[in-house]
Amino acid sequence: MKTNLTDGRNFLFQWACKGLKYFLLTLLGFVIAYVLSQVFGFSTIVHMLLSPIVWEWFLRIAVFIFCVFAIAIIYESAR
Repeated sequence: MKTNLTDGRNFLFQWACKGLKYFLLTLLGFVIAYVLSQVFGFSTIVHMLLSPIVWEWFLRIAVFIFCVFAIAIIYESAR
């Protein structure tokens, strides 16, 4: 019995999933760098990681990925 359901995802949704994956991996890398720099006493790296500019960019990227997910969901629901 054949059905009309396809298992293919939207290209935009796949792109958003990859973006979220790499964003979370980058965030995990920053956390690991922060913990290691705290353990070994590298204060310059800690100050760099806690600077407002870095967190502002992380927030911008997170909002962008959220917007891409929202667009993909609206597109899929309209199909």
